[in-house]
Amino acid sequence: MIAYLDCVGGLAGDMLLSALLDAGAPEDELRAVPGRLRLEGVELRIERVERHGIGALHLDVLAPEQHDHRHWSEIRAQLEAAELDSGARERALRVFERLAEAEAGVHGVPVEDVHFHELGAVDTLVDVVGTVTLLAALGVERLVCSPLPQGHGTIRTAHGGIPSPAPATAALLVGAPVVGVDVEGELVTPTGAALASTLADEFGRLPAMTVDAVGYGAGTSDWPTRANVVRVLLGHGAAATREVVVLEANLDDLLPELVPDAMEAAFAAGALDVWTTPAGMKKGRPGLVLAALAPPEAEATVAQALLRETSTLGVRVSRHHRHELEREEREVEVSGHRVRVKIGRLNGQVLNVAPEHDDCAAVARATGASVKSVWAAALAAAQEG
Repeated sequence: MIAYLDCVGGLAGDMLLSALLDAGAPEDELRAVPGRLRLEGVELRIERVERHGIGALHLDVLAPEQHDHRHWSEIRAQLEAAELDSGARERALRVFERLAEAEAGVHGVPVEDVHFHELGAVDTLVDVVGTVTLLAALGVERLVCSPLPQGHGTIRTAHGGIPSPAPATAALLVGAPVVGVDVEGELVTPTGAALASTLADEFGRLPAMTVDAVGYGAGTSDWPTRANVVRVLLGHGAAATREVVVLEANLDDLLPELVPDAMEAAFAAGALDVWTTPAGMKKGRPGLVLAALAPPEAEATVAQALLRETSTLGVRVSRHHRHELEREEREVEVSGHRVRVKIGRLNGQVLNVAPEHDDCAAVARATGASVKSVWAAALAAAQEG
């Protein structure tokens, strides 16, 4: 299942939950979240509203009065003790960890010392855990998010008036495509930014898919110039089409020992794949072509990595599109150790199952088993699941 987040009026946790419910996610799964988090006295109010003539669901999390500050360590302990499956817990922890890192950077304190104001409230816990729970319930294997609209002006917070987008939101959106719009206010909340930047497999246009369901989630504000809704499109795709760029550099004077370093730098800069091809160069010199495949938004950073780490004076770029299987990463257990497994589907049918070699090698070192036996055990565990 593919989910596309069309962030027409921005993105917030409650908006995303409402849109998922409107698209068919089971309401009882969401209503069970406060109990799984051991949150007492919390109620969820779901109502149908209208924004600019569009019918949408709106969610309110009603909770008893509580203290304003909650430290990252408290939230982490609460998530670790919650009655969640391991996948939902791990994804929720990653979202909150990104929030903590963003707040730490804004306030100039260590991550462990971060305390949340609005972000530590019960509704954010429900938003984050509810989102990962509903995505799993819908069977979403690939999440794509549109560019995120950003308003202007100032917004009121526990710290006083701050610019929109909030500093934590801006930090979380580094590397994500954004677009400024003529709205004075907060369109993307820190929670929305953390969910998108952590859970989205990619940002961009609507991918090739057959739409099965559409849902609309409304924010509280009613902007005069655009509907304050996020739209979720759910569907299945044939092999999805994705725009990519190929960056290449001819090299005949680079020390061979430095080639792996350049490849690693390209991966770190956002490349999807990196490879070398032997080539005959001018004056009969043997050399190689170093190439990197990258999403369009990573073109500049990958090019800079190649220029910085190699002896080339220029990097050429060509644009392509490629067909992709629907992808999922699953974790299995082998001899008490975690092994990631990549799964590729076409129209819902599993075509490829591949254990992660580095994980298999790590388990082999820890247990004394051969890598191939760990690989086979991980493959069998994935197929049984």
